[in-house]
Amino acid sequence: MASYISPEQRIPPDHPLRPIRQMTNEALRAISRDLDAVYSDIGRPSIPPEQLLRALLLQVLYTIRSERLLMEQLEYNLLFRWFVGLGMDDPVWDHSVFSKNRDRLLAGEVATAFLHAIRAQAESAGLLSDEHFTVDGTLLEAWASHKSVRPRESGPDEPPRDDDPHNPSINFRGERRRNATHRSTTDPQARLYRKAAGQPAKLAYLGHVVTDNRHGLIVDTETTHATGTAERDAARAMSRDLPWGHRRTLGGDKNYDTREFVATLRDDGVTPHVAQNDTHRRSAIDARTTRHPGYVISQRKRKLVEQGFGWMKTVGTMRKLRHRGVALARWAFTFNSAAYDLVRMRRLRFT
Repeated sequence: MASYISPEQRIPPDHPLRPIRQMTNEALRAISRDLDAVYSDIGRPSIPPEQLLRALLLQVLYTIRSERLLMEQLEYNLLFRWFVGLGMDDPVWDHSVFSKNRDRLLAGEVATAFLHAIRAQAESAGLLSDEHFTVDGTLLEAWASHKSVRPRESGPDEPPRDDDPHNPSINFRGERRRNATHRSTTDPQARLYRKAAGQPAKLAYLGHVVTDNRHGLIVDTETTHATGTAERDAARAMSRDLPWGHRRTLGGDKNYDTREFVATLRDDGVTPHVAQNDTHRRSAIDARTTRHPGYVISQRKRKLVEQGFGWMKTVGTMRKLRHRGVALARWAFTFNSAAYDLVRMRRLRFT
């Protein structure tokens, strides 16, 4: 049977993916030079990186857990074919070929460039604040289990502790495991970390974001090893990279209320609007900051940052990492942040 209706005509005019595709195409044009480096100069023609990025974006937006399922959806889903840019008769890539081409994207700074292109669109549309921001971090669970944690001197080839080599029964009772003495053989860069007292320790990384206080859009990201000072170290680095305004405020929770961190922000010309932590010690935030009404507004607005974390861990693909190593975790976290900004900007610009 022949059909004379194109995929463009089959997609409703008010479908949510239409404005997202429009903003995505604009961002891809802005980073075209970065994408040129991804094309292969030898061998068979590779998957165009523009289509690769659109497909990865669909994977985040529709919570598709694997490349195999994504290729299956592209085989028969008209909406997905239209978004990626495939015609009705175009063949769909093999999932292994898609993964190989995706790895070339992961090796570059394409995700950061894509996020910055989305941020530029938000800035030109007047959606970003130029002086009021919030910083926070979240736990990113690594793709590794506690059974993979072994003493560092044992090595990865140590035989299992019972007769089942694939899923050994390991008893950790009475064994004290620390990052200084133990590591995961599945993901050696992951660290045992607990977010708060009373919570279990997990193999994880930490993802950090800076959001603007106007609409909660993510303007910068960082991913680090899970340590006790990683949140403040990442916040200092990201606050220095903010390109807007001369008078800036940076909000945060009680974890950022330390004398060293507050003094560093003030030396950099940033007013610290972090929550006061006066539970066990004297707060570094005094009346010089809290007397101003802007401090109260920053404390109310800083909760917007949690919406991004919640979206990435429920709708996005950040509930549990699918890649190993801090570099690949950084790529995935940055790309999920860009996808969240696209969803927020669709509501702000087109509704």
